[in-house]
Amino acid sequence: MDRDRRRALRRLAIYGLVLATLFAIAAATGSIPGTGDLRDWGDGLGLLGVLAAVPLFVVLNLVIAWPVLAGAVGLLFGTWVGTPLALLGVTGAALAQMAIARHLAGDQVGRLLPARAAGIEAFLARNGSVAVMESRVLPLVPYGLVSYSAGLTRLRFRDMGLGTLVGAAPKVFAYVALGGSISDLAAPEAKLAVALLVALGVAGALVVRRQLGAERLA
Repeated sequence: MDRDRRRALRRLAIYGLVLATLFAIAAATGSIPGTGDLRDWGDGLGLLGVLAAVPLFVVLNLVIAWPVLAGAVGLLFGTWVGTPLALLGVTGAALAQMAIARHLAGDQVGRLLPARAAGIEAFLARNGSVAVMESRVLPLVPYGLVSYSAGLTRLRFRDMGLGTLVGAAPKVFAYVALGGSISDLAAPEAKLAVALLVALGVAGALVVRRQLGAERLA
């Protein structure tokens, strides 16, 4: 491993450690707000809260999982206003995380993924936004992991943005709807959100099965 590659890996490791430390401190000190705190905060800001929602989502998503934030946006602004705000937040966070990883990787972009993952960059290069869309639909695939990993490849930001905007839309709507209906889980929006998440899970499992079958035949 050459010196430049070691330095890039060290920068990425330090960044990960900083994020983990910030999350641990926030959790230990109770700095992560509850739903009641979020509702009071949003009600007090009015229009400013709407304008601040997307940039705050991007920043907070560095340490807080996006479904939690999407639910909070739904709680604050309701499903129909919250969905586009959360979707823009998820997309902005994906681009920010990709940009951070690419900046930390420097001129080692395309050389930091382990050998067993060498095919990832080729897959992303061939399929671009479609590959990102699929990653957003697949169950149990962390969005942050995909975004940071993409920053270590030569995937274009345009493809990351478009793929996330389209591929994440159904899940974002579902989590926002759940957040907006958290006080009444029998509401039609909550039932629709649960049904959508189940359907997406099944669809994602079918996609995985199809791709695994294609790889065995290749």
